[in-house]
Amino acid sequence: MASMRIAGNEYSLREAAGAFGDLGTLIPFIVGYITVAKIDPSGVLVAFGVFKIVAGLTYRTPVPIQPMKAIGTAAISSGGAITPAAIWASGLFTGVLWLVMGLSGAVNWIAKITSRPVIHGLVLGLGLGFLLEGIKLAQDELVLTVAAVAVTFVLLSYERVPAMLVLLGFGIVVSLVRDPALLAELGAMSFRFRVPEVALSEIGWQDLVTGVLVLGLPQAALTLGNAIVAIVEENNQLFPDRPITVRGIAIDHGVMNLIGASIGGVPMCHGAGGMAGHVRFGARTGGALVILGVLILVTGLFFADSIGTLFKLFPPALLGVILMFGGLELAAGVQAGSLSKADRYVMAFTAGTALWNMGAAYVGGLALWYGLRRRWLRL
Repeated sequence: MASMRIAGNEYSLREAAGAFGDLGTLIPFIVGYITVAKIDPSGVLVAFGVFKIVAGLTYRTPVPIQPMKAIGTAAISSGGAITPAAIWASGLFTGVLWLVMGLSGAVNWIAKITSRPVIHGLVLGLGLGFLLEGIKLAQDELVLTVAAVAVTFVLLSYERVPAMLVLLGFGIVVSLVRDPALLAELGAMSFRFRVPEVALSEIGWQDLVTGVLVLGLPQAALTLGNAIVAIVEENNQLFPDRPITVRGIAIDHGVMNLIGASIGGVPMCHGAGGMAGHVRFGARTGGALVILGVLILVTGLFFADSIGTLFKLFPPALLGVILMFGGLELAAGVQAGSLSKADRYVMAFTAGTALWNMGAAYVGGLALWYGLRRRWLRL
């Protein structure tokens, strides 16, 4: 397979296929932010595009850039009651929090006291959670889902075939066959250069309170467990020659959210599930992130007004299948064979709790592990 290597990153069909491995998470949240929360797509897309490119060039591994899930879920499920300004305020709060945690070194101390069984449990729970979410997205279209799963399993058996690109092409054909008028919509898309507007001036005191207390604080534990501790564990296990650190990732969260919120973007993180999706479909370097980042950046700068039409090309069942395979990859990568019975107990407890709440899983799993280690509790 023809490829080009620049500054440690590979640019090939395989990397291009892996680039789309986290669409199952990315697209539903972006759609929700735009349609329910009424956020201007330009700022959202430009922020994602820029920081995907930066992450790919900086880390040289498929470290993902995803929407923060607790904030996104709360904002979208509010039915529009939470304003765009409150969402931007939560991004500013998140940025300040993790910048301070990273620069002060506090996040290193937290990482040191976090036991391996808890980390394995978080990763396993996240993988199972992605699998269940994928099933929910795909369950209403059984025939399409079964066909997409079968095609994906077959194609993933042949490394030289870019399974994701075939899967996306299959989804696009299905969408056009179902809705022939979509082709005319694509032809009528507007091409207009537009840069995001500075969002800080729109944030009021009520937005700040909502952003911090309702959105930002509940997200903090999830970010720590999933987007800092778990992503570092996953990256360094898969790519030991290109290690990352919890301090660097924390500072990165701070910088990208302060800048992203300032231009109208939504809170972003390095979710561990996104890396699993990228890797499952072929990504091995940061080239995948650069490829996807460029596509999203161009879309945000020139096609932001037509993003709804572009998203119609991806059936929900297809996104669900992508999410399922990312979840399988993440869960299957947990190495628990060397753990004692007590540690496996902690891992199982953490994973099960993570299906409900990642923050509670982190705190509860850690408490259980220390209780067993110090013999305050016995199995």
